[in-house]
Amino acid sequence: MKTTKLIALVVAIAVSLFVLIPSLSWAADEGAAIYKTKCAACHGADAAGKPAAKIPRLIGEETKKASDADLSKSITGTAKHPAGVKGLSEDEVKAVVAYVRSLQK
Repeated sequence: MKTTKLIALVVAIAVSLFVLIPSLSWAADEGAAIYKTKCAACHGADAAGKPAAKIPRLIGEETKKASDADLSKSITGTAKHPAGVKGLSEDEVKAVVAYVRSLQK
């Protein structure tokens, strides 16, 4: 009986990963496209920012330490962001955050 439960658990985990992993890569791909059109002009294609213009780096230690919720809030809540960035949907913001996280690795 324990073996059956163990096998069921392993299968459930495998199916979950099979479903989850492609959606994560999709989010990063969508995030890359949004970043390139909405963010790269200011933050740079490499997310290095522009210190002379006081545009922050998105690959620095501060960003690595920030939570996803903090990054999402900084995307939608920053007064300096243009209207196109502020108007991103919640899913689009999550995709951009996933992309920024992928740059940090």
